[in-house]
Amino acid sequence: MANDILKALPELVEAGLISTQKAEDIRLYYEAKKQPAQNRLLVIFSILGAILVGLGIILIIAHNWDDLSRTIKSVFAFIPLLIGQAACAYVILRKPENTAWKEGASAFLIFGVGASISLISQIYNIEGDLGGFMLLWMLLIAPLMYLMKSSISSLLFLAGITYYATIVGYDQYPSENAWPYWGLLLVGLPYYLNLIKTQPEGNFTRFHHWLYPLSLTICLGIWSDGLEEWMLPAYIAMFGCLYIIGNLPYFKSLKGINNGYLIIGALGSMSLLITLSFDWFWEDLSRMTEGLGYFYTVQEFWLLAALSVFGLGLLLWSKRRGNWREIRPLEIVFLLVLLVFLLGFQAPLASRILISIIILGTGLFTILEGARKDHLGILNYGLLIITSLIVARFFDQEISFVIRGIMFVVVGISFFTANYLMIKKRKQDAV
Repeated sequence: MANDILKALPELVEAGLISTQKAEDIRLYYEAKKQPAQNRLLVIFSILGAILVGLGIILIIAHNWDDLSRTIKSVFAFIPLLIGQAACAYVILRKPENTAWKEGASAFLIFGVGASISLISQIYNIEGDLGGFMLLWMLLIAPLMYLMKSSISSLLFLAGITYYATIVGYDQYPSENAWPYWGLLLVGLPYYLNLIKTQPEGNFTRFHHWLYPLSLTICLGIWSDGLEEWMLPAYIAMFGCLYIIGNLPYFKSLKGINNGYLIIGALGSMSLLITLSFDWFWEDLSRMTEGLGYFYTVQEFWLLAALSVFGLGLLLWSKRRGNWREIRPLEIVFLLVLLVFLLGFQAPLASRILISIIILGTGLFTILEGARKDHLGILNYGLLIITSLIVARFFDQEISFVIRGIMFVVVGISFFTANYLMIKKRKQDAV
C-alpha cells in the first residue's frame, strides 16, 4: 500500500490535489516507516566509524605534536575540519538521501570543528575556559542540523548546550551565567518539531523525546539565585508540564519507554513530592522572614509563576475538547503544590500533611486506573507511590517501630493481593 501511495504522489502533485512540500513529507514519512533494521545498523556504525576515524587522526597528530613547527601544527589543526567539510559537501552533492552517509559525515564534522578550535587555541595560547569553548563550538555547529538534515547533529548539539549550561550555570556561578542556553535550545526546536512531523516513529525522534526533557531537568536549576526553596515547586511545575505534554495524543500513542516526557514528568513529580513530605523543607521555609514584596524581585519567583501559568494554559488547551474525565492527578498536582507551598510560610505542619495526602491520593488513583485498564504496570506504579510514602515516613522519629512494621506488612500484602487478583481475572477472561 505504501508503494502505491508513493507512486501516486507525482500524479497528485500535478493534479494540484497536494502541494510539493506535502508530497515530500508523505515520502519521508513512509521511508522512515519502512527503513529496515540493517539500514538502522548501518547508520549507527557509520556514526561510530566517523567518530573513531576523527579520534584516530587526532591521536596520530598528537603523537608527533611536539616535534612540529607552529606552521605545520596550524595546518594539521585544520585537517579534521577540512575532511569533515569535504565529506559533507560530497553527501550534499552525491548522496543527499543516504542517511548513513549524511549522519556519519555530520558527526565527523562536528568533532572536527571541536578539534580545530581546541588545537588552534593551544598553538597560539589563546586564553579561555571550557564554558567559552563549548559555547563557540555549539554556535558553529548549530546550522549543520538544518544544512545536512542530520538528526545526530541535533542530538549532539542538544547534549553540547546542556553540558555548556552545567559548566557555566553551576560550576562558574555567580561569576558567569548560562542564559545563552535557552536561546540555543530554541535554535534546535524547529528541527525537532519537523522530525516529529516527518518521522514520528523514527529512532532519532525517540531519542529526542528523551533528551529534550532530560536537558530541561538538568538545566532548570541554573535559574537559582540563592532561594533554593522556591526551586522545588518550580521543578514540580516543570515536571507537570512535561507530564501534560506526555499525555497529548501524539505522545500518548507511543510505547511507554519511548515517551520520555511522561516518564520523566511522573518520576520527577513523585520524587519531589516525597522530598516535600519531610519536615526539614517546611521548617526552612517558615524561617524565611522576608515579605512577599521581596519575593517579587527574585528570579525564582518569576520562574515559578511562569511555569505555573504555562502549565495551566497547557492543561486547558489539552482538555479543550471537554475530556476532563480523563484528567490525572499528576496533571494538576503542580497547582495543588503551589497552593500548599504558599500556605507553608504560615503553617508548615499543615502543608506537610497536605503533601502526604496528595501523594496518597495520587497512589490510590493510579491503583484504580491500573485495575480499570487491567494494566499491571500502572497498578504496581500506584502501589510503589504508596510504598515510597511509607518508606519516607519510616524515617520520622515520631512514628513507633510497631506502626512502621504494620505499614510495611499491609503494603506487602497489598502488592501480592492486587497482582494475584488481576492475574486471576486475566486467566478467567481468557477461558
